[in-house]
Amino acid sequence: MKTIKIAIIVGKMDSGGKKNLIMEYYRHIDRDKIQFDFICDSDSQAIPFEEIEELGGRVFQITPYQHILRNMADMRRLFKENDYPIVHAYNSTMNLFPMAIAKYCRIPVRISESLSMAHEGDWKTVLKKMLRPMSKWFANYYMSCGDDCGCWQFGNKLFDEGKVDVFKTVINTEFNAYNPEVRAKTRRQYGWEEKIVIGHIGRFTAQKNSVHMIEIFAAIARKEPKAVLCLIGDGELRVDMMKKIDELGIREQVAYLGRREDIQQFYNAMDCFILPSLYEGLPVVGLEAESCGLPMFFSTEVTTEANACELGHFIDLSESADVWAEKILKVCKERMAIRRSYAKEVADAGFDSASEALRLQQYYFDAIEREKND
Repeated sequence: MKTIKIAIIVGKMDSGGKKNLIMEYYRHIDRDKIQFDFICDSDSQAIPFEEIEELGGRVFQITPYQHILRNMADMRRLFKENDYPIVHAYNSTMNLFPMAIAKYCRIPVRISESLSMAHEGDWKTVLKKMLRPMSKWFANYYMSCGDDCGCWQFGNKLFDEGKVDVFKTVINTEFNAYNPEVRAKTRRQYGWEEKIVIGHIGRFTAQKNSVHMIEIFAAIARKEPKAVLCLIGDGELRVDMMKKIDELGIREQVAYLGRREDIQQFYNAMDCFILPSLYEGLPVVGLEAESCGLPMFFSTEVTTEANACELGHFIDLSESADVWAEKILKVCKERMAIRRSYAKEVADAGFDSASEALRLQQYYFDAIEREKND
């Protein structure tokens, strides 16, 4: 059987949930039967070139989406040169553009996938709402990482008719299982043996409510002198966050570790994880944290689908930073003494990459056969 090449439209491939999701599926499909060509914007910061090449895939870098005409011209050239049977786009409402080019190039299977929603507090919401009705125009298959994302982008009618296929955000649950030895080693390395480590990993953006997260931690620090914030990531709000840290006088209680890929050791070292986002799709970090046995604190703007086990807690953004702090510290102190892995529970809830990857693989095969017969 000839290996099927699929064009994966990544857009900007930076550290974060979208990259982790796509790579988890890629690692677990049968790559003798299916291979991915990763089509990424040239200003991407975290393309895993070496791993992709070792697994048999290819990476093509194209003009960033901000220059949309050249971006579309680059995609058209690649589609024509490679004669893909499937284009799978992961950029939510921005999928309009690759789907239009794929239809123009007569690619039979055109998958538009929704990975996020929107919130009135984010400037990108205006653009997303403009593009939302058009994001399904040129696609003939619709996919989402959860029910809420699917309904938001493609509409309740299409979703209720069963035309939106949900493929959950997935992680390698065993890789993210709790390891007490790793915890002890990492806490010793960073001097956190006697600390209560509040964690956050992600992009520092308006969507993630990053500056407010600093305010929440400051309230925690006022109530608990042993609290430390382990902050991993980068983004457009990093400077604003650092200013806020200095304004609130908590610099000594914040460990900013920058953008990193070796994050499992820090999940183990943390005592809880906070994610006060304005909106999310189905956040990978939440699943990874819960798999590692961490109490997870989401804002109520995050879908409850993100709660894979009993460790998820949801707090309204209208609540004060002090209320967040009280709830976080109470649960955190209760759970520290009984920390264990929740990898099995998260896998049993359907978030394990191995089983979902096989389902995606069959989905691709079925779609190709369906288009041949139509």
